[in-house]
Amino acid sequence: MPRVLDAVEVRVLGCLLEKQQATPEYYPLTLNALVAACNQKSNRDPVMDLADADVRGALERLRAEVLVWPVERARAERWEHNLDRSWELDAPSRALVTVLLLRGPQTPGELRSRCERLHPFGSVGEVEAALGRLAAGPEPLVAELPRGAGQKESRWTHLVAGAPPERAEPAPARQAPAAAGLADRVAALEQHVAELAGELTRLAAKLGDKG
Repeated sequence: MPRVLDAVEVRVLGCLLEKQQATPEYYPLTLNALVAACNQKSNRDPVMDLADADVRGALERLRAEVLVWPVERARAERWEHNLDRSWELDAPSRALVTVLLLRGPQTPGELRSRCERLHPFGSVGEVEAALGRLAAGPEPLVAELPRGAGQKESRWTHLVAGAPPERAEPAPARQAPAAAGLADRVAALEQHVAELAGELTRLAAKLGDKG
């Protein structure tokens, strides 16, 4: 990894990874759709309230690192990540990195549950093996955190925003599967609405020019 990324850059990359896997029909993403994804209230920790300028600035910084790039389409500029090549991600590691970027430190069991819609793992052991591969090498992407008081399982964190803290904080409560499925559908609808809003804005601008 060329440098430590800031919180907005981490969120942008996590969202691009997530939408590529969860809603490929809307990927690559327009700026409007990416802002909506960054500000989702479901499957995000912490929840953010980013402006277009925040996300655009992060995209330009990431573009300079060749971690993202724009894709010109007929109706709008869209953005996609280059992490499969830059970070050498396969399907299991891509899913794990996605969830870690979007939700912070988690146990292997939590990661298995939350990766289900992106890449199903057959067991917690498979998750741990994939995490071990991501933690190996001269530039590891993840690290195992020391157990906090009262914690039965170790948690893992990504390293793209710098070294992990010395002590881990308590993990958030696990979201029920039914609620998670509903949250995914709501997130997809929010993304679609953002796409439509962008189309309406461009159409209004064209009509104004003709008038």
